[in-house]
Amino acid sequence: MAGLIRQGHFLGAKLRALRKRNGFTLDELSARCIQMDADGAPSVSYLSMVETGKRMPSAATLDILAAIFSKPARWFLDENTEADVAPAQRERGGLEAMPLEPAFLFSQELLQNALPELLTQTGTTGRQFAQLLIRVWQETRHNNFPDIERAAEQCGQRQMPLTLDAVLEICKRHSLDVEWFDGDGHKPSGAPVRSRFEAPGTVLINKRLRRQEERLKYELAFFIGHKILHNGDGMISPHRVQSAEVESSGSAAGMGAQDVLHAWRDFECSFFAGALLCPRTPFRRFLIREAHSVGACRKVGVTPALVMRRMTAVSPYRHWHFFDAYAPGYLRAVYRGNGIPLPWGNMSLVSDPCPRWAVFRLLHQTNEAASAQRPRSQISVMDDGKRARLYCCHSLLTRDALDELHVLSVGVDLLPALDAQGFAGEDIVTAVAESCRRGGGDGVIPAEAAAAIRAASQVLTISWIAEALNTKASVICPRSGACPRHPPCA
Repeated sequence: MAGLIRQGHFLGAKLRALRKRNGFTLDELSARCIQMDADGAPSVSYLSMVETGKRMPSAATLDILAAIFSKPARWFLDENTEADVAPAQRERGGLEAMPLEPAFLFSQELLQNALPELLTQTGTTGRQFAQLLIRVWQETRHNNFPDIERAAEQCGQRQMPLTLDAVLEICKRHSLDVEWFDGDGHKPSGAPVRSRFEAPGTVLINKRLRRQEERLKYELAFFIGHKILHNGDGMISPHRVQSAEVESSGSAAGMGAQDVLHAWRDFECSFFAGALLCPRTPFRRFLIREAHSVGACRKVGVTPALVMRRMTAVSPYRHWHFFDAYAPGYLRAVYRGNGIPLPWGNMSLVSDPCPRWAVFRLLHQTNEAASAQRPRSQISVMDDGKRARLYCCHSLLTRDALDELHVLSVGVDLLPALDAQGFAGEDIVTAVAESCRRGGGDGVIPAEAAAAIRAASQVLTISWIAEALNTKASVICPRSGACPRHPPCA
């Protein structure tokens, strides 16, 4: 029995996955056990404790379970890690999930006690941790939040574009007063405030936004969302520009009581603002007409950032990513519905970025070059050690509301699109990767592969994928310290 305990770390996760994949409830599994051995069959409660790691089954019970599922008993033990243990799930973004065993150690009570200490010891702020939780939730849901979409559509009646006067009229309809304040509005943390909310219905806007109508509409829409979704209770943080310096020096490690609540409300109101200004159905049709051109933001009176973010939410194609990055390597926002590995994240600055990422190339542009910088489309090959992937991104160096340079980048995983069109996606990725290998890291996309990618871009109606075919593909690294190029990047 002692050997069984040592070996059975993942037994509960395997049993639960196997039961669900076969469509058994715990009651049904217990009944099957009774059929096998009426005297030695485990109860429903006992099986539940086995699945959650609170009990280890005896050898006799394990034999019963093995017989039911036609598996050898050793299959349930740790040394056997067959890939088919997990039940089939719908595709999701981000990193692959892993079983947490024993499950009782991950109860709500224990996590509530352990997380503050963990964050304090690792130097992680509550805001950073909350952003990570929200990002994983976004990626798991593929940016699909129909309840917020419906609230925004009822508010704006699916009108697009919404003029500033129309947004101000919505504010008036929901008893929101708009007032202005002077200067940069610095808080004690040093973060310049763009806008803030005072309960029950006052929106204060930085006067610097008077000349930036697209951003002004977004700020107002954000707080309309707070009024509608949260009844304007004021439990929301000021809307401010968050630079790398402020993030690293302005917040203490550890979690405050309202860190996660405020971060979640920020996300909800931001999503509402996007859905109000770019409602799902009209905006999806608009993207198709404009071939997903980011520059078309001017036609609907919104910012490029909002257009990129809404692409990931309204497109029927799931496999998107989005970055909002500040120099030298601070990632303010990230979405990875396509699971793209990253050499950096929003909890720390990257120390040695892969210089071939379009985001980092643009971050190193000078201010003079930024004024004449055109959006850059790039097809990239990445081998994360499991399989080679093919991505296309469209990146733009721009300035935020307070004139800080940053890079916006939106992209897609091309492999699912190629497979969906009946092309041999893996072979196409291999051909592009081989061309890059021969070129020392950059290579011309072979004609057959280019034709397939162009066909996929036409189905997706994304013009910047076809534009990227005019330049060489590039090998990028999933982690900045493992360059696959020959010779490696300096």
